Amino acid sequence: MKIGKKNLSAENVIFTTLNSTFLILLSVAMIYPMLNTLAISFNEGMDTVRGGIYLWPRIFSLQNYRVVFHMDTIYGAFMISVLKTIVIVITNLFFTSMLAYALSRREFIFRKSITVLFVMTMYFNAGLIPNYMLIRDLHMINTFTVYWLPNIISAFNLIVIRTYIRSIPESFIESAKIDGAREFRIFLQIILPLCVPTLATIALFVAVGSWNSWFDTFLYNSAKQSLSTLQYELQKLLASAMNAGNTSAGVGAAAAQSGAGNVTTPQSIRAAITIVVAVPILLVYPFLQRYFVNGLALGGVKG
Repeated sequence: MKIGKKNLSAENVIFTTLNSTFLILLSVAMIYPMLNTLAISFNEGMDTVRGGIYLWPRIFSLQNYRVVFHMDTIYGAFMISVLKTIVIVITNLFFTSMLAYALSRREFIFRKSITVLFVMTMYFNAGLIPNYMLIRDLHMINTFTVYWLPNIISAFNLIVIRTYIRSIPESFIESAKIDGAREFRIFLQIILPLCVPTLATIALFVAVGSWNSWFDTFLYNSAKQSLSTLQYELQKLLASAMNAGNTSAGVGAAAAQSGAGNVTTPQSIRAAITIVVAVPILLVYPFLQRYFVNGLALGGVKG
């Protein structure tokens, strides 16, 4: 028995060591790119071209951020991005979860057929041109509606929420029906509160996707400046920097207008844009972190 305990102890030590080493290396691989980008964003632009910047800026400078925040359109675009993300998250969660509840009811005879139709949309897509023609025919070009209405239902989120709802004991719903509650009231007062961990996890996914999206603005609302988003404005700045390649145009013009003596480069501007876009989501994540793992685990229960 003592030998067995020694062997078991040795196995535990080896496993713990290898597991800890792997997790540390994985953490470094995930954290280093962000820290490196942060260092480059605070480094002087021309010095960045030399390379060799790792975790700390070699020549500290705020010029990259001055160029980004000197854009007159960035603040209005920021508000549109925030409003867009909030509306998409609320509408997507509400309508997707309501549909998921309907498809989770065993007495709904068409639940399997409708589920198959939604799953098919995950694998087959009409393409960009038919989608644009549909949006145009619905008169949603150059409107705020084009941001949230096409995203009102998500097939993947639908499957996750439906799977979790089916794991809720049927006795909860039956008790509510005995008390006279109708389906919509059951959905609002029983199902939604019980789905909070899964909904919070999906909310994070939807928010990140909406916040990082700029192509929808480019396709549908590029002609209307008042509906431009932060990501699209920063994308235009980055494209200007990449095309110019020097301070004589694009970013260089913005730097000259800002009155700063330092110059910027596409690499340094790209790093600053990455940080500016990532910070709002990083501030939201801690509030949803406690639901993240739990929500994924609950949503992954067999359906």
